[in-house]
Amino acid sequence: MGNDQQATFRTLLHAQRVWDITLPAFDAADAPAAPLPLFHRWFGEAVAAGQTEPHTMSLATVDDQGRPDVRTLMLHDADERGWHFASHATSAKGRQLTTHPDAALGFYWATQGRQVRVRGRVTAAGSAESQASLHARSTGALAAALTGRQSEVLASREELADASRAAWERAQAEPETPVPTWTRYVLAPEEVEFFQGDGERQHVRLRYRRTQEGWRTELLWP
Repeated sequence: MGNDQQATFRTLLHAQRVWDITLPAFDAADAPAAPLPLFHRWFGEAVAAGQTEPHTMSLATVDDQGRPDVRTLMLHDADERGWHFASHATSAKGRQLTTHPDAALGFYWATQGRQVRVRGRVTAAGSAESQASLHARSTGALAAALTGRQSEVLASREELADASRAAWERAQAEPETPVPTWTRYVLAPEEVEFFQGDGERQHVRLRYRRTQEGWRTELLWP
């Protein structure tokens, strides 16, 4: 990168502003005893505030060398079992979770200056639940799953186009086609942190930690 390009980038970067909006208040003293109801409430408020794709989240895992990895994917559910998502068991994330099931999720809802961080252990749901979850989604989701080979090296865009075309045709003709590697995962939370941004930088950070007696809450310094 040349000096002029670098200078342009830095100028553009430093010109960006954070939270030029009125942020909601969050009184941690009024938070529920468990994190799931608060997550449901914040998710609904993010939707109401017009947050784009509030169901997207970052999933962090580690590989066999202990190196961190992260990607963005869709939340499929959040219930008493945990936070649900899906992927191929043969993908990079699937292989990493098989070996190192501890993982973390991150949500960021810029419209309200909010983050939610979830840490815990991931387990794979059974085949029946995984396939039922896949077939309850759109034709495009099934076609993407049928295309397969996620994270493998792609020889050319033409190869992808051919595979995708065939997958779409099959998904439309056989909407109950099984995809054996498709797996629904559930992250059972051990820690859940709720972050509410504040224009004066007095951010509110409320962390839930699971104990033998139940959930314990504590405030964190911003």
